[in-house]
Amino acid sequence: MHIDVFPFLRAASCVLLLNTCAAPSIATPTDAALLADCDAQSVRVTVPTAQQASDARAVWINATQIHWPGRPNTGRFRLYHANDGTISALLRQKVSGAQASSLLSQQNAAGANIDPRFAYLGKTGVLLSARDLPVSTLQTWLQGQLLLVHEDDRARVLDVTSTQPAAWLDAVYAAARQVKDLGVTMRADNAQFAVWAPTARSAAVCIYQNGEANASQRLAMQRDQETGVWRARSAEKLDGQSYRFALDVYARGLGRIRNLVSDPYAISLNANGDRSVIADLNDPALMPEGWSENVRGKPLASATDMVIYELHVRDFSATDSSVGAAHRGKFSVFTQTDSDAMQHLKSLAQAGLSDVHLLPVFDFATVPEVACESPEFSSSGADSDSARRHAEQIRARDCFNWGYDPKHFGAPEGSYASDARDGSSRIIEFRAMVDALHRIGLRVGMDVVYNHTSHAGQHPDSVLDRIVPDYYHRLSSTGEVERSTCCDNTATEHAMMAKLMIDTAERWVRDYRIDSFRFDLMGHQPLSEMRTLQKAVDAAAGRTIHLLGEGWNFGEVANNQRFVQAAQNNLTGSGIASFSDRARDAARGGGCCDSGRDLIARQGYLNGLHYAPNALNTEQDQRVALLKSADMLRVGLAGSLAEYSMLDHTGKRIKLSQLDYAGQAAGYVAEPGEVVNYVENHDNPTLFDINALRLPADTSSAERARVQTLGTASVLFSQGIAYLHAGQEILRSKSLDRNSYDSGDWFNRIDWTLRDNAFASGLPLPLDNPQQDALIAPVLSNPSIKPSPADIQFARDRALELLRVRASTSLLRLPSAAHVLKRLQFFNVGPSQISSVLAAHIDGRDIEDLPLPGANFKALVYLINVDTKAHALALPQALHADFVLHPALAQSDTDDARRDTARYDPESGTFHIPPRSALVFVQE
Repeated sequence: MHIDVFPFLRAASCVLLLNTCAAPSIATPTDAALLADCDAQSVRVTVPTAQQASDARAVWINATQIHWPGRPNTGRFRLYHANDGTISALLRQKVSGAQASSLLSQQNAAGANIDPRFAYLGKTGVLLSARDLPVSTLQTWLQGQLLLVHEDDRARVLDVTSTQPAAWLDAVYAAARQVKDLGVTMRADNAQFAVWAPTARSAAVCIYQNGEANASQRLAMQRDQETGVWRARSAEKLDGQSYRFALDVYARGLGRIRNLVSDPYAISLNANGDRSVIADLNDPALMPEGWSENVRGKPLASATDMVIYELHVRDFSATDSSVGAAHRGKFSVFTQTDSDAMQHLKSLAQAGLSDVHLLPVFDFATVPEVACESPEFSSSGADSDSARRHAEQIRARDCFNWGYDPKHFGAPEGSYASDARDGSSRIIEFRAMVDALHRIGLRVGMDVVYNHTSHAGQHPDSVLDRIVPDYYHRLSSTGEVERSTCCDNTATEHAMMAKLMIDTAERWVRDYRIDSFRFDLMGHQPLSEMRTLQKAVDAAAGRTIHLLGEGWNFGEVANNQRFVQAAQNNLTGSGIASFSDRARDAARGGGCCDSGRDLIARQGYLNGLHYAPNALNTEQDQRVALLKSADMLRVGLAGSLAEYSMLDHTGKRIKLSQLDYAGQAAGYVAEPGEVVNYVENHDNPTLFDINALRLPADTSSAERARVQTLGTASVLFSQGIAYLHAGQEILRSKSLDRNSYDSGDWFNRIDWTLRDNAFASGLPLPLDNPQQDALIAPVLSNPSIKPSPADIQFARDRALELLRVRASTSLLRLPSAAHVLKRLQFFNVGPSQISSVLAAHIDGRDIEDLPLPGANFKALVYLINVDTKAHALALPQALHADFVLHPALAQSDTDDARRDTARYDPESGTFHIPPRSALVFVQE
C-alpha cells in the first residue's frame, strides 16, 4: 500500500506491545510501476503483522557477538528472521511467522573482554554468540526483520527486542571505508552512481531532467557483496540533471519501506535538498570567473596568527541597503566590494583580521529555499512585544536560521544562492564568495556540524536513516536516537559516518578552497577520527588546514564513555584547538545559562564585580571573587597552557594545570595554537547585552563602549587563537536574545553604517529565553544603555587599533609553549595586587635556541584596567627603560581625551592607567 510519510508513522501503532494487525500483500511491481514510484511523494510499506520489539536493547559488538542487558538465569536466546515483518513475538506465546531462526550460545559479559566502545552498556548482561551463522546468512537477515528473543524451555517468549547492527556492519563491510567513488562520478560519456546501503534489498537510481520534472529513467543498481555498495552507470552523461536513490529497506518496528532519498554525498541539490544534482566540480562551467587562476587563502606561519571573525551569511547583508535586494543575505553579496558590509570587512582585514568563519553554509533543513519570506519590521518600543510576536508568527516561513540542522554535509545551502532550484548557482556563488574574501586578504573557515542531523528515522528531511536504518545515528542502550546535542546525534564512531565526515571535509578544502574548520560540539567526535580528518584535509590542501571546535564534555559520550573524545582535556598535544570557557566566563560573569536574578547579579571581571556592584549584586565582600577572576583572565592571557606557572591570588606559585576551574584544570593545552580565546560568539547574549544586564544601571553609553573595548582587548592580548563575533567591534546587540538561532532578521541584524546597534528592538522571543520580561524590560527601556552613533564609532576605532597592535608583533601571538614560558611574565599578582588591573611584560629579545621572527620590539607591556578609577602600577623591568605607547595607539587619528592621561615614568618604572583602558607600551 502507499501511505505518505506522516500517516506512515501511525502504522507504528500496529507494533505496540500485545497488539496485532494484518500485513498487506505486496504485488511485484512492473517496470512502469517502478518508474512511477520515482515520482511518488509517499513510500511503499509492508506493515508488521503483530507486536514487534520497536526498541533495540540488544547490541552487536562485533561480527559474531551480541550484548543482551540483564542477567537471565534461565531460558535460551534465539535470533528470528522474516523478510517483511511477519514475525509475531507475543509474551508468553511461541514465536510465529518467522522464516528462519538460530539458537545462540551465551556467556556472562562480566568476565568478557569487551571493546571499550561498549563500556556504556555496563558490566552486567549476557554475550550471545552468532559464530555458527554464516556471514552471508546474516547479510540477508539484516535486510529484513531481525528479532532477538529470550525464550523459556518451552520456547515461549520471555522478552524480545531488535538489535543494533552498526558494529556488525562495520566489521563485515570494513572494505567500504576505502571506497573512493560514493555519490556521483562524471565520466566523458556517462555518469556513475554509488551508494553504501548494505541492508537494502534492492536499489535503483531515479533520473529527472530537473528538480520538478517526472522521472525519465530508472537505473537498476548492482550490489558489491564485499563493501555493501550499490552501483549503476548511465548510458549518457546526464550533466545537470537530477537524481534520487530508490531503496528497499526494512525499518525497525515499521516494516519494509521503498524510500526515495537524496544522496548523502550530493555535490549539489535542487530546492530544499529533495533531489541531488548530477555535476562535476571540475567542470569549468561551475567555476566563477578567474577561479582556475586564483589561489586559496594565504598560509599562516602559526595557528596563533589567526584572528577569526565569526559571521552568519544572512546577518552580513540582509539589511544592507547599499546593495541590491537580489544580493542581500546571499553568497553573492561578498562580491559586491563597494557595499557597506564589504567595506567594513576590508577595514578589519587591513587592520589585522586574518579569517572569516562562516556559520553553517552546507545544506540545512530549516529555511524554505524557494519563496522564503523577508518580513518588514519596525520598532514599536524598546520593551514592546510586538516585534517578537511578528517574528514568532513568521519564523517557520522566513529566510533566517543559523543552520545547525544539517541535511547534506557536502553541498552548499540553497537559500543563500540566487536560484535554489538550479544546482549550479549555489556552487558557483559559494566559490565566488570564497574567492572574494581571499582577494581582500581573508582566509575562509566553515562552521561544520557533523555531530547531528536535522532529523533521523523516516522523517522527510532524514537522509541517512532512510538509507541505512539504525546505523548513522548514535543510539541509546534501548535503541532510541540520542539527542544530547539538541538534535539527532550522529555516530562518527561508526566507520561510514566518520568516512562521510572526512570525505565531505576534504571536498570543502579541495573544491571550495576552505582554509579552516570550526567543529560544532566537537567533543561528540572521536579524537582518532579528528586526527584522521586532519591528515586528510592537509593532504587535500597541500598545507595545514586549521581545526578548532567546541570541546565540551557532556551527554552520552561524556568522560570517554564510548570513545576517547575530541574534548578539551583529550586534545592536549593534538594540534587541534578548542574554545576555552575559562577566561570567557570570568570576564562576562556567571555561566552560559543564567536566568532570573542571576542574569544580572552574577557580575564578572569586565562588568563590575566588586569594584562596581549593580543593584542585584548584594554580596557583601567580593574581593576574593574578583581576585579569582583576575587569575582566570591570566589563564586566558597565557594561552591556557598547562605548564605555564604564575603566582596566584593567594601568593602560591602554581602551574595553570593546578588552578581549579569548576573541578577541571584551568590550564589544559600543550601549545598556544590549541586554544581559542573569546568573550562573545553566536551563542548566548552578546558581550554588549550581558554588560547591559550586569553593569550598574546608571553606567553611561560611552562607558559601556569602553567596557566593550576591554573585552576585545582581553582576547587580542591573549596567547593562542583570537576569535571575535561579527559586530562585537560595533557594540552588537540582539536586544537581550540569548539564543537567536531562529529569531529572524530583526533580532540578528547588523548596521554597518554604525548608526544603530539593535539594542532595545523589543523583548526577545520566548523560544529559548526564560520567561523573565519583568526583569529585562527595564533594562531594554533604560535610556542610558542605548549607544549613540559616536559610541559605536568609538568602539569600532578602538577595535581597529587593537587589531593593528596584535598584527604588528608576534609577541602577542607567540607560536609555541616554549616561547610563552620564557617570554611572558605577569606583574601585579598575588594577594596584594590591584585586582582590577591586568599587567604583563613580554620579552622580545633574542633568546638562545628560540628565535622569534616578527617580534619587532625589544619588549612589550600591556595593561588592562577595568576599574572606574585610574591606577598607577610600577613594574620592576620597566625601571629606567624607554617604553613608549604603541605606535598604533600613539598615532591614532581618533580623539580620546582619557588616553591622553596615560603615561609611563621611566624613573620609577610606573605606568599610569586611566579608568577602563587597555594600553600597550613597547621598547623599540
